[in-house]
Amino acid sequence: MIPKATVNYHVHAPTRQAYHIDAGGVVGELISPEQVVTEVELSDVRAGASVNFAGDSVGFFNSRSEVSIFGKDRAWQPAYDQELTDLLTREIGAKEVIVFDHTVRVDDPNAIRKPARNVHSDYSPEGAQQRLTDILGVEKAREWSDGHYGFINVWRPIENPINSAPLGFVRPSSVSEEDWLLLDLIYPDRRGQIMGLVANPDHEWIYQSRMTPDELAVFNIYDNRGKPSIAHSALDMVEDPKITTPRKSIESRALVHYGGK
Repeated sequence: MIPKATVNYHVHAPTRQAYHIDAGGVVGELISPEQVVTEVELSDVRAGASVNFAGDSVGFFNSRSEVSIFGKDRAWQPAYDQELTDLLTREIGAKEVIVFDHTVRVDDPNAIRKPARNVHSDYSPEGAQQRLTDILGVEKAREWSDGHYGFINVWRPIENPINSAPLGFVRPSSVSEEDWLLLDLIYPDRRGQIMGLVANPDHEWIYQSRMTPDELAVFNIYDNRGKPSIAHSALDMVEDPKITTPRKSIESRALVHYGGK
């Protein structure tokens, strides 16, 4: 039986759309633009679907972590950053890695950061360039821009295997340029941008079922040499209705330099 899930695609509109994050100064308050719920069929990597980072902008890896508790005190961060640096150097050929952000998400109505249930990629070209400068400064950002750099997201389950709301990806070769649109992120103190995806029956959705805390998804969210950003979203589905553990995950963003001019 082919697994299925529902996702929330974005829609084209006459004017620029936006997410309002921490709206009204309330942490966790989110106002979303218009979306359309769509059922999609899934290809499961666990069942033999072929996928690799070089060709598809996403790869799945076994990588046990010495960190098991990702507490708010962030005492775990130096060790975990080093693990991710070693992973990205080994698996995708990064010459230099700067891990700069970690987000723990819990699929619970009371959680501040819940799974992202909209089909998107994390950076627009303008947003990526601004983030590069924010992290490196103007001069160093210019040096990296002369070479090959990218932004990478590394996603891992926490505590239990993922039974509901797994992370799904749209194979880039099935996406048309017209499927993308620009979305603003409006925070109380700043603005950002992401790319949203609109529905297209040609989209091929891929995921890995029942991912464990020893498994990672590594995916491209911007590349200055044209490697496609991959659209992704939490999938509304349940693998086994008898299992009730909530979906918990950590996603980490890294700036990587591949070298070259």
